[in-house]
Amino acid sequence: MAAGPGTFVGIDLGTSSVKVVGLDAAGKVIARSKRGYATARPAAGAAEQSPGDWVSAVVGALKELSTLVPADSWRAIGLSGMLPTLVVLDADNQPLGPAVTWEDARAEAIAVEFRARRGSDLYERTGQRVDGRYLLPMYLRRKFEEIGLDSIAAKVIGAKDYLFFVLTGELLTDPSTATGFGCFDLVTGTWDAAVSELPGVPEIAPSSLTRALTRSISEVVGIPAGTPVVLGAADSVMGAFGLGARSQEDVVYVAGTSTVMLGISERFIPDPLSRFLVTPLAEGGFGNEMDLLSTGSAIQWLSNLLQFKDVDSLLEAAARVPIGEAGAFLPYLAPGEQGALWSTDLRGNILGLTLASTGGQIARSLLNGILVESRRCIEILRGLNPQSASRILASGSGTSSPTFRQDLADVTGLPVYSARDGESDHSSIGAAAFAAKAVDSRELALTSEFEIHSPNPDRESDWRQIEARHEHFRLLLSGEDRALD
Repeated sequence: MAAGPGTFVGIDLGTSSVKVVGLDAAGKVIARSKRGYATARPAAGAAEQSPGDWVSAVVGALKELSTLVPADSWRAIGLSGMLPTLVVLDADNQPLGPAVTWEDARAEAIAVEFRARRGSDLYERTGQRVDGRYLLPMYLRRKFEEIGLDSIAAKVIGAKDYLFFVLTGELLTDPSTATGFGCFDLVTGTWDAAVSELPGVPEIAPSSLTRALTRSISEVVGIPAGTPVVLGAADSVMGAFGLGARSQEDVVYVAGTSTVMLGISERFIPDPLSRFLVTPLAEGGFGNEMDLLSTGSAIQWLSNLLQFKDVDSLLEAAARVPIGEAGAFLPYLAPGEQGALWSTDLRGNILGLTLASTGGQIARSLLNGILVESRRCIEILRGLNPQSASRILASGSGTSSPTFRQDLADVTGLPVYSARDGESDHSSIGAAAFAAKAVDSRELALTSEFEIHSPNPDRESDWRQIEARHEHFRLLLSGEDRALD
């Protein structure tokens, strides 16, 4: 497929695959490519990937894209990536062992000790409730378990940082990715004193910074050497940009491996109860972010467990079940939760099963649980200021079902806007569109039209009953109900 001058490429290094898109000068997706990679789980709570697999996947996807869109038309490449994911480098900038992804839960005990050591104002400085999925405690766990690691480790970086290094030869991170380290001070925009516990970290640079593609990569992929590569930002930030979220009226809802909800504020406003994370946005301002862990993974797990043909079949079966005819499914399968509840002790449970329960009812129960927790998060984001959160911009494979989108509108009471063409790769689209703005000061008119699902007030009572039952079981199983007596 040929394209005229001005093709902008976005790369999203995700949890299970890399997605690459090409946008033309009108903001239309003209080509895309995708490559997957494996996650190893060698121990309980472990989630590891090979940085070499990332590079192979990115190179393969770029090669394919260059056959669809002539590489001499490429104006710039923008980056987006999952976080936090730990990469430890030696003095030659080579990875020491596998990368540890954000799904890894082995550093929680170290994170508890770290929080106690750093003091009660950690969240007020960093905007993060640092748990075992942040790079600093992740590294401290590896240092403790791998004798001699500290003597050869030179730097700790994130997944997107490594990709930028491979493409350009420079080690840099952007502010949104820096929040995943657990020691980035949002007030000063610099590393916190806790950074001294790491062997080294990359320099922090603006998301709009560009560097030239290296000759070695250009020769392998077939892209002109010197093509600008834009540093970009975290997947949630680029997803918001790709969806067109620019104001406090917007709540971004991206449902992939996990579900990310992000509201927008003009300045850093920590939550008094530390219920949301604060992430710098690519063009200024801050995203107030709440993450429901492993929701997409939970749906995939249940699909496999119940032997549905695929996830779409499970979603179709769930859509045929009225919301009130399902049991209760507490969807905390990560284990733990980083949404409004933020507890590593939460565990998934299915309640209300009978001999007549069907796979569709169990699937509907899981979706109900995800929707109830989504409402809990969005209510907090709506409370930030009177102008905030008047619509939801939805994206991701988890929102592909029209039934789910209508349910999301009904349970939250907000209209849900989703791409009419079913587009879900908004993090890679955002990376491409942001690259256009960084190198050309060009605001691409992203061409997806929105389909709108408006809340149905007649279903509000049903959802409140489901919400009350969900909360009753959660408190009962956690023991919180007894603590309140």
